[in-house]
Amino acid sequence: MSDAFEVKSDPGLWEKLGMDVERFSGMPPMLTNAYRNIFLSQKNRPERMAYFDDMVANIHTGRIQEICDAKEGGKPVIGTFCVYVPEELVVAAGGICIGLCGGAQGSIGDAEKILPRNICPMVKSAFGFKVGKICPYFQVVDLVYGETTCDAKKKTWELLDRYVPTHVMEIPQMKRERDKRLWMEEVKDFKVAVDRITGNETDFEAVAGGIRTINAKRAALQRLNALRHHNPSPISGRDMLIIQQIAFYDEPVRFTEKVHELCDELEKRVQDGVAIAPKETPRILVSGTPMALPNWKLHYIIESAGAVVVNEESCIGTRYYKDLIDEGSADLDQQVERLTERYMKIDCSCFTPNDDRIDQVIREFEASGAEGVIDYCLQFCHTYNIEAVKLREACEARGIPFMAIETDYSPDDVGQLQTRVEAFIEQIKG
Repeated sequence: MSDAFEVKSDPGLWEKLGMDVERFSGMPPMLTNAYRNIFLSQKNRPERMAYFDDMVANIHTGRIQEICDAKEGGKPVIGTFCVYVPEELVVAAGGICIGLCGGAQGSIGDAEKILPRNICPMVKSAFGFKVGKICPYFQVVDLVYGETTCDAKKKTWELLDRYVPTHVMEIPQMKRERDKRLWMEEVKDFKVAVDRITGNETDFEAVAGGIRTINAKRAALQRLNALRHHNPSPISGRDMLIIQQIAFYDEPVRFTEKVHELCDELEKRVQDGVAIAPKETPRILVSGTPMALPNWKLHYIIESAGAVVVNEESCIGTRYYKDLIDEGSADLDQQVERLTERYMKIDCSCFTPNDDRIDQVIREFEASGAEGVIDYCLQFCHTYNIEAVKLREACEARGIPFMAIETDYSPDDVGQLQTRVEAFIEQIKG
């Protein structure tokens, strides 16, 4: 299976999208080798992971062609950088919502020709993908929605607008009633902007359908996350991470169906005692900043060191799918209100105070059967880095082993991280 796997190329499609084909042509072989080494080298993987492997194989070809076909059929394609952007409203309009966060080192050099070096690598990676014309998803979107969760992002969006139409949503930094009213107005503005692309105003039934579709996707991920909490775990943290990353690219109805098929298999594995690692394997919860595809560095280090990741408290993790929207609204105004309420439950570190996130990490630690917390922070993400102080205090007060890591996408610190993670795992083993 490993030797047969290959990330596919389609230079003709990329050329139509206005990409730098010569430069991008090196990406599929690099991604092929990384995926084989990090994912396909695992033993005893669930068979239903084959669908998600195939999604990676087609991530720059088959899935892009699907999106192009939908776009030609009049469906809006909207790129996002944050789990605060309400994808239900994009789906309600018949559109496609695509995550554009950058998780690769290769595009950062392009960004640093324009942006300062000392800002978040995720922001630089995403911006570099566009200015370097080395991301087919960036090339196919009609517009992108940014947000104001951090200073680097909101100033970068001003520059990104020169390359692709960029709308910015104001994310309140507190959760008072006045902040909720502000957020509701932003959501309404977002709906108007999406409807403007299609030329049709989405009505109550359309929004209800969008809510049902995304609720179903999130419920499927909740089911999957609950199954991995079994000890011994029936699926690795690496495989769970790639599924959560694919959630931001795949067609939501199909994705939901495939996640449930995998869950059915995992339930059988739990019943039969089939696991990815022995029961005594140390169990790690990873918290903190998002891990955008293809950022698999920390999970690979942790699991190569003899532990298993059993939960991600992250935007590409439970922060994305832990809450659903009440489907019992009586009219469109109530739908928008309940949608707004659901999104205000996201515990991003941009909020102050943000004690709800600390409590959520502890709840997930207990629910997952984890034995230690590794808090992952991208360099220059000041809000998560500072919030790690309070998270460390909460863990230490409960006797929970805790380690904070600050890193970027470069492989330069892999050796150092391996040493620290191995020592942390030994600490858990006692």
